[in-house]
Amino acid sequence: MATLYGVYRSRATRIFWLAAEVGLRLTHVPVIQASKLSDPLAEGAPLNTRSPKFLKMSPLGAIPVLEDDGFILTESLAINLYLARKYGGGLAAQTGQEDALMQQWAMFGLASLEPHTLPLFYAAGKGSDEGLGIAPHLAALTQPLQDLNRHLGATGFMVGDRFTVADINMAEIVRYAQFRPGLVEGYPAINDWIRTCQARPGFKAMWAAREAETE
Repeated sequence: MATLYGVYRSRATRIFWLAAEVGLRLTHVPVIQASKLSDPLAEGAPLNTRSPKFLKMSPLGAIPVLEDDGFILTESLAINLYLARKYGGGLAAQTGQEDALMQQWAMFGLASLEPHTLPLFYAAGKGSDEGLGIAPHLAALTQPLQDLNRHLGATGFMVGDRFTVADINMAEIVRYAQFRPGLVEGYPAINDWIRTCQARPGFKAMWAAREAETE
């Protein structure tokens, strides 16, 4: 059985969502962010991203990490593409071209969207934009969101004519932008698509578990 190290309140949400979609049972080992602890190396501290035991598995000290029959994989987007290929059935790429497109969109999301959507999420948590430099991130999102809106307006899904792991990966990146009132709503195709994605039982199951997480 595959083991996932991390917590729901991290990029691991993408993986938990995929697992819920395909009925994949993951062994979950909670590993919290060291930044949440006053002394992550203290005796008795919970397993965290600076714990020596965890650093042996993930030298960069980042969650999530997947262990599958001795195979160790980091980076949440790569983990999802791997799990979909191995366990995902229709959520996985069905052709070499679909596989390439799923990788293309993962890279697009990682490079063009997430560096700017994530700060919006952090700003919402602080309740204010003051001192957070949000304006440049909003400006940087204009073109990629227009491109994504155009793509989804023509296709309805990220890859092919069905919901796939590519939609999970992109929806979890775009979700951060939903914390900025009115932003996603300004792109009708994106707004319709992400609402459809988030109406799925798999997302709802993941989100309920995330909300229940105490750390």
